[in-house]
Amino acid sequence: MLKSISMLSIALTFSSTAFAKTADNQLSKEEQKAGWQLLFNGQDMSHWRNFKSDTLSSKWTIDDGAMLLTQGGGDILTKKSYVNFDLKLDWKISEVGNSGIFVLADELGKYIYSHAPEIQIIDNERHSDTKIDSHLSGSIYDLLTAPTSAHKPAMQWNTVRIKMLNNHLQVWQNGVSTASIVVGSSTWNTLVKNSKFATWSNFATAKQGRIGLQDHGDKVWFKNIKIKEL
Repeated sequence: MLKSISMLSIALTFSSTAFAKTADNQLSKEEQKAGWQLLFNGQDMSHWRNFKSDTLSSKWTIDDGAMLLTQGGGDILTKKSYVNFDLKLDWKISEVGNSGIFVLADELGKYIYSHAPEIQIIDNERHSDTKIDSHLSGSIYDLLTAPTSAHKPAMQWNTVRIKMLNNHLQVWQNGVSTASIVVGSSTWNTLVKNSKFATWSNFATAKQGRIGLQDHGDKVWFKNIKIKEL
């Protein structure tokens, strides 16, 4: 009997160790070996600055280990520019909230979204903009629609993965594929021509750019932001 209890204890210990989750805003040993880098460590926002600024607004704060945007913080982007990358992050939006994640962002246009495709962040149930299905969370804004199985209600954490490799843009939200398309392909160009970006000069033409986070006037939280250059 004692031997059976001892073996059970060992098995439970092994099981809990094997399935232990990496703490927020940290890299596992496997991620470190694979070349992942943190863009937020839960303590400071040194990898970020405001759009067309060398500094970061104090209205971007840290709340319980997450980056929190309060109203008026402005759009932000990474200090580093990327070509091919694998990006992972968690986000949470306030009720009736709206925000977004930008890729290939530059500072040549008037706004952060002037040239940068956006992966939508929004309260699907309450925000009026979701009457257009390509504006639902996880969608490539105004271009490709995320399936409903990828959506969670406001004030719940969502996990997004965005991969860009040789212009192939792939997006997953909460483990569900929401987009897979080659930026600049004929399919992409047709989608752009039928969107609000049809007359936007140089939209999504950059071969590299920064990762951006949007200030749409609503509270939004981000954590576990990590990137691997490919």
